Amino acid sequence: MTKFKSDFLHTLAERGFIHQVSDETGLDDLLTKETVTAYIGYDPTASSLHVGHLTQIMMLHWFQATGHRPISLMGGGTGMVGDPSFKEEARKLMTVDMIEDNITSLKHVFAHYLDYEKTGNAAMMINNAEWLRPLNYLEFLRDVGRHFSVNRMLSFDSVKTRLDREQSLSFLEFNYMILQAYDFVELAKRYDCRLQMGGSDQWGNIVNGIDLGHRMGTQQLYALTSPLLTTSSGAKMGKSASGAVWLNADLMPIYDFWQYWRNTEDADVIRFMKLFTTLPMAEIERLSKLGGAEINEVKKILATEVTAILHGRAAAEEAAETARKTFEEGAVAENLPSVEIPAAELEAGLGLLSLIVRAGLAASNGEARRHVQGGAVRINDQPIADERKVIGSGELTADNLIKLSLGKKKHILVRPA
Repeated sequence: MTKFKSDFLHTLAERGFIHQVSDETGLDDLLTKETVTAYIGYDPTASSLHVGHLTQIMMLHWFQATGHRPISLMGGGTGMVGDPSFKEEARKLMTVDMIEDNITSLKHVFAHYLDYEKTGNAAMMINNAEWLRPLNYLEFLRDVGRHFSVNRMLSFDSVKTRLDREQSLSFLEFNYMILQAYDFVELAKRYDCRLQMGGSDQWGNIVNGIDLGHRMGTQQLYALTSPLLTTSSGAKMGKSASGAVWLNADLMPIYDFWQYWRNTEDADVIRFMKLFTTLPMAEIERLSKLGGAEINEVKKILATEVTAILHGRAAAEEAAETARKTFEEGAVAENLPSVEIPAAELEAGLGLLSLIVRAGLAASNGEARRHVQGGAVRINDQPIADERKVIGSGELTADNLIKLSLGKKKHILVRPA
């Protein structure tokens, strides 16, 4: 591992964040001499980011924690185009109102990782719509577009992948890499931003920005990317069996978020602690020596620490306590995720398969049937083997709810509405 002088690169290296750096020595020297500004861009394609974005968010967090100034760049302009990198097809186009609504929603997440009011190196949230939406097309082609070689753009993996598969790449998407490069130049001129960070799939786009900056007279710019993260079994981070693991609590209940991290594979626990928590490395090293049954306690620490950063310590500990009551005591914990079913429907009776789908534990009746046939479904902790069973008010407990379980770790409280 390269030995860095700057606190930031040293921290990133020992925690496993670094994949590529455009000029390690130059960037390391710069970071030791002055307060540097760096950015990561996020296109507001949804109202929430997901776990797959956490690596980059934590990079911004450590950038600020080691004395530098981070920019969370919102793609209010680039979001109207959509990043084609390694996508099989074009993103659906969004209206300006949709983009603005998503940006408003995303701001809440960043506030948990970055301090936008810190004296000396406050984080900044900037929207690239400020300079992209007013652009004059002809002037942009003349002043910026002339610096780009189509031959070179066609050689980028993100473009080649689409073309090699004979999948359409629109002219609109082809322009994305020019706009992203121009973002870097504008941020360099407006805010003295010297570093762009991102996932390894963004390397070509970031280097484009460095090259454009050189041609348009900026100071030397730098690139730093993190490895694209998968679990030890090869699964993509940010996805679970039931869909995306969102960071916004309205899309992903806090208990489910905690449980996602509690279910981390044994081989990934320490790696994820380094990446997604702020626990000191000495403490992580101590925990790494635990094995056997103790690994489950380490997983709970991981889940609680990650959840505490995003949702607050009290909410994280409440989720941990809910899990303890559910699994260790077999109790019905009130804080479990719930679904409301009209009381009249419960009175009349609802098919088990339909209830499983309504509760979000299966995507279809066929999938629900397979769960029942596999012995994974329980009502009020009692196994249910009859896929034709009708669930009704007779299953309501003294607390006026029904506990629906899939396997050992997924529980939903069914409440009459």
